[in-house]
Parts: sequence; C-alpha cells; structure tokens
Amino acid sequence: MLLMFKVKNYASFKNEAILDMRATSYVQHPSHVIHVNNKLSLLKTTALYGANASGKSNLISAMFFFEQYIFSQFINKKENDDFETDDIGMKVKLEPFALSDDINNGSEFEIIFLHNGKQIQYGFECAPKEVLNEWLYIDDKKVFERNGIELSYGSKYQRLLSDYKKIPEERLYIAVLEYFLDEEVKQYVLGDFISFFLKEYNVFTEILFESSVKGLAGMVGLSKKLVNNKAYRKKVEHYLRLIDVGIKRLDVQTELVFDKSTGKKKKEKIVRTVHDIYDEDGNIVGEKLFSLSQESTGTLRFLAYIQSVIEMISDGGVFIVDEMSARLHPLLTKLIVDIFGSSHNKKAQLIFTTHDISLLNNNQFRRDEVVFVDKNERGESSLYALSDLKVREDATFNKDYLQGKYGAIPIFNYDEIMGGELNG
Repeated sequence: MLLMFKVKNYASFKNEAILDMRATSYVQHPSHVIHVNNKLSLLKTTALYGANASGKSNLISAMFFFEQYIFSQFINKKENDDFETDDIGMKVKLEPFALSDDINNGSEFEIIFLHNGKQIQYGFECAPKEVLNEWLYIDDKKVFERNGIELSYGSKYQRLLSDYKKIPEERLYIAVLEYFLDEEVKQYVLGDFISFFLKEYNVFTEILFESSVKGLAGMVGLSKKLVNNKAYRKKVEHYLRLIDVGIKRLDVQTELVFDKSTGKKKKEKIVRTVHDIYDEDGNIVGEKLFSLSQESTGTLRFLAYIQSVIEMISDGGVFIVDEMSARLHPLLTKLIVDIFGSSHNKKAQLIFTTHDISLLNNNQFRRDEVVFVDKNERGESSLYALSDLKVREDATFNKDYLQGKYGAIPIFNYDEIMGGELNG
C-alpha cells in the first residue's frame, strides 16, 4: 500500500510535489479508508483534477518513470508473467523542468509504501548520465545512503552490504545489489521492495495504454487467469454483463494461428466475446462470437481495467491510471471508483486523473480524496488537496470547482474569443 510519492524537477514539476495517501481525521465515508494501525490510516482512492496541461499526466509519468528507471537497470529485469502483451518498446526518458534559468540537473523521486508488514522508503536523485544520491530505509532504519559514489550503511546492514562498494556513477546501487547479492541476502534486503513492484505497483499511462490496448488488431492485455481460470473469468463476465454492452460471456478456444517470428502455425488460446442473436420479436434465437477487435475502445478499456481491479481487490495493489474516464461512460468510471471505495476492499488503492466532474461531489469522495494539479504562469505544477483548502464537508465540490474557487481550471477570456477570432 502506498503512503507517499514525491517528485522534484521532472517535467512540469520544478519544486517538490508530494502525493500523500495518508487519510485525515475526517469521519465521512469511513469505508474509503484502510486502517493500518492506531496511528496510520490510508486512502483507498485519490482523484486528480486539473486543467489540460496542468501536469496531471506528468505526475503519472513520474510514477511510471520511477519504476522504469529502477528495473531497466536490473540485470534480471522485471518480467510480468501474469499478462500477455506485446512489447511496444515504451520508455520514459528523464525530462527535468525546462522553463527556468536555474541550472539544476538533478531530478528527485521517492516512494514510501507498506508491503508484507514492512514500511519501505526508497528514493534517488539522478541526472541524465549519473545518479547523484540514493537512499533505502526499512521500518525507518537505514539500509544504505549514497552520495555520488560514496556509500554509508545502517548498522544492521553493514556486514551484509559493505563488500559491494564499487558502484558506477550512472548505475543505481540497488541494481548493483540485485545483481551481486546471493539469493538469501537479496531476499532479506530487497525481497519486499522487488515484490511490491512486481505484484502491487501498476501504472497505466495514457500513451502506453493506447498503444497496448488498441494496437493494430484491437487487442487488449489478457490475464492468464482470464484464459485459464473459469472462476476468475466468471467474475470478469459478471462485470461485463453489469455494464450492459451486450456481452453475454467470454469464449476461450485453442486455435492454430500464424506465428510471424517462425513463419509457422502454433496453438494459441483465443478469447472472443459472445453476443445473443435476436429475431424481429426480440426473442433470443442464437449466439454470435465477436473478436475483441470488433468491440469498442471503451469496452476494451473497461475489460483491461476490470481484470486489474479484480486482482487487486483480492490480493492488494496500487492501480495508477492516467485519464481513467477517457472513452468510458461516467457510470463505468463511477463503478470502478465505487469498487475501490467499498467495504469489500481491504487493501487496494486507486490513483487516477480525470476531467469527469460528475464524480466531484461529497457523496462520492471525502475532501482528502480529491487532489488538484495546477500550473502557474511560470509553467510550474503543484499539488494540493481539497482538504488543504478548508472546504466544508457539505460544499458542492463540482459547482465550486467550475466557478474557480479551488483553482486548477483553464483561464481564458470569453469576450476575446467570441468577439475576436470568431467574428474577425
């Protein structure tokens, strides 16, 4: 579970920005909070609002870059065995804030999360060709700190790690440890860190999603569980029927398909949707199979989402989505949000950007669940929660937002638009 993510000097975030998932003491919507212990409660959902180009997607990009930067340096790179998707070669490059004459090459990223009963804090500051600083703490105890290529260790970890002091300036120390440590020590020091990203940290950026979901054949990432586990498939089918897009169930058949890499045919399990056929009187007279490419982009998007949602509600995880409401009916977005906010969810979190103000109300969200991303005249993005603005619990969030009371909305002059270009 995520406690905090911090970014600085990346894309439009010049100054430090912190996405804080710790819940306030509000009593509204008690089911929206995960109580970890007497001192710590975490939000299940955070909705990010803001104008176009305010920096919402840059925050999701930073969370995606953070993971990619780490695992791209691992010799044993992160492999996802749960989903079958094409490798589209998506890479996020380091993009420091560019609209300032202050020369600061270092971009900083940090995360704090809970996993397997431990609190893990990890971060680094990097430039395009070197790692400037790096640190790892477990349960507030220092594992290591790195300044340039100089290293220091916590007393508990000195004996285990001090033999591995040789570190290239362009490489993360955590990647050096992942390669050189023997399996027992690696599991002890890094096991929970790696496990969190493999099992719980899921980022859907808009560009990555559109490339992987629609593609040339209109395919969608399919969980192996969806293909091989009937009980799991029935859960997915339940939600597909619930959203009323005409899908009766999913059909899985083993077929011979052409393999471009070998030029030969191979056996592969193919998923199709099943739709009823009706006569003129509205009676069901048969069934028809559709390939996924025949379904709408919105249906494919929901299918991709709901697989991850079901998995995370069951096993825990952080679902981070850029523009979740794009190509989805507002009620489908609400359904996903409601699933995360329900009392049945004990350990999953949802972080998403949206422009859908139909959700922006006190019946849907607590005030600490709504975060705004705003950009000033110097092109600098910042984050602030609705709870930071001392808004009343009975306020009309969406109406006040559109009236500009919370900021983070487009600013333009209607008189100039209507009386200028359009009439010129």
